[in-house]
Amino acid sequence: MIVQYLADGIVLGATLALGAIGLTLTYNILRFANFAHGEFLAFGAYFALIFAVWTGAMATGGQTFGALSFGWDFVPAIGVAVLATALLALLLDWLLYRPLRRSEVAITLVIASFGASLMLRNLIVFAWGSQPEYFSRRISIAREILPGVRMSSDEIFVVIAAAVLMLALHLFLARTRLGKAMRAVSDNPRLAEVAGIDVRGVIRWTWIVGAGLAAFAGILFGLTVQISPEMGFTLILPMFAAAILGGVGSIYGAVLGGLIIGLAQSLSVPVFGPAWQPAVAFGLMFAILLVYPQGILGERR
Repeated sequence: MIVQYLADGIVLGATLALGAIGLTLTYNILRFANFAHGEFLAFGAYFALIFAVWTGAMATGGQTFGALSFGWDFVPAIGVAVLATALLALLLDWLLYRPLRRSEVAITLVIASFGASLMLRNLIVFAWGSQPEYFSRRISIAREILPGVRMSSDEIFVVIAAAVLMLALHLFLARTRLGKAMRAVSDNPRLAEVAGIDVRGVIRWTWIVGAGLAAFAGILFGLTVQISPEMGFTLILPMFAAAILGGVGSIYGAVLGGLIIGLAQSLSVPVFGPAWQPAVAFGLMFAILLVYPQGILGERR
């Protein structure tokens, strides 16, 4: 029974890790906690849903990848959702965050992100309604993959896709010129600008990468759970817990924190019930921070 909760925790943790990476990128380079980041997950899922419905990609009886609930025709919907969410993030930055960055008061940006989160969440309700939606009405049957562990094909896909994206991000930051520029701006924006790095360009790409990962995380969550206007609000607090637990500013810490929070929330269900999942996750975060105030992989200041 416990191993089944472990498997469920890994699926949830993979989604949280992708979202927490975007939070960490924003904090590293823009130096503020973006509470509107959760809405990027929701918009990514809804953008994919709208495109899939428009093209008939998720229609019952369509061609699928084996036991998965989707096929090749859903792949363009993922691409469109990632692109549209990235454009939404750039628009939000241009209209709201960029003018406020001139004040150099971080709390102003944080409060603005609260307002942006509420606005975007209500915009979703206005545009798509408040009822939960699903990418597909097909029943994804869970099969036993290990003794005592049952997972659906969609859940296995979520774990593999998240792992591939994390590896791709690692290679992007470590091997590409833009990735190295993002790391330089993260370490010291003023010194990076003096060295000839286009800081404004790096900021734009930070929004694109962070929002793109968030959109993908929202799509993965929608494939295995559901799509709703509240999904961003539901996931933003565990994602913050993951980013803080792993070490604010550490990409790899966000991944580790996401997995730990996902496992903690899943393992708490048979003990406390599902309603206590957020409390257990934050309790674990506080307990670890008492021992490692900088987070598990965070740098000591």
